[in-house]
Amino acid sequence: MSNSFSRTVAAEERRLEERLACRRAIEALHHKGRRAHGRGDFLLRHDRALAPVLRLMLQAAGLYRRGVENAHRPVIRTLPLCFPTLPAHVNPFRILHLSDFHIDGMDRLAEVLAEQVQQLPCDVCVLTGDYRFEVEGPWREVIPRMAHVVSRIRARRGVFGILGNHDCADMARPLEELGIRLLVNEAVEVADGVWLAGVDDPHYYGCDDLKRAILSIPPGAFKILLAHSPEMFAEAAAAGFDLYLCGHTHWGQIRMPWGTAPLVNARCPKAYTAGLWRHGALLGYTSAGVGCSMLPVRFNCPPEIVQIELRVAQ
Repeated sequence: MSNSFSRTVAAEERRLEERLACRRAIEALHHKGRRAHGRGDFLLRHDRALAPVLRLMLQAAGLYRRGVENAHRPVIRTLPLCFPTLPAHVNPFRILHLSDFHIDGMDRLAEVLAEQVQQLPCDVCVLTGDYRFEVEGPWREVIPRMAHVVSRIRARRGVFGILGNHDCADMARPLEELGIRLLVNEAVEVADGVWLAGVDDPHYYGCDDLKRAILSIPPGAFKILLAHSPEMFAEAAAAGFDLYLCGHTHWGQIRMPWGTAPLVNARCPKAYTAGLWRHGALLGYTSAGVGCSMLPVRFNCPPEIVQIELRVAQ
């Protein structure tokens, strides 16, 4: 390895560590007990009690196995979106959006996802956090499973991601080594005039810094924001973003037959917790995610892989 290459790698590692400083400081406090520093921690405080109760209820009703089968059947959702602000020379611009993997919590999920994503070429692929199933403890099993998925992604301009509330700072470097460019309160230009910004988790860690993330974006650029949860909709609209991509809610993961979800775990209007939404000039999409949290089950809410096609509005 040349000295110049070694210096470049070391500089990149220092830069990443600088951006993870806030998250590491909060992680150090977690050893003293779970407590949110962002917008919510209901499930983190109650999941250990809720999960076994919910499992017993589903097993007693004879539904648990069906829920597990549902969780292994992601749908491919195609989302055409038109913007008057999209630069004409990138028309169309294709984004593959994957969120909420929790990939070490379900056997065979990595294989299912890998088979599907390799059939979906795109300009960029974006990953909006929560690679790990648990919120603490071991995480090494995440890396080989994510490696299997990422190796099959066909993104012409790269794979970009952010961290979620289940992830930890130690996962950042191994994820980047897989070829995922993690955006921690920063932005990159992914096409001429098209910028992708990513913030650290706003829900539990509260380490999001939108002002820092947009510092390098020039005026007039088409701006896409990656945030783990939809809770930053107002700040993103005020900052002039065109598109907001997120996950976190799983759309409730377990929904009633008539469509309502008992719990979405986000402090924002319900309209912003599932699917396509608008806030002023800002268009947003909250993904149902490809994995599961708490329990590996889904009902009336299939996991989804989202194909987004951006076009210039006529």
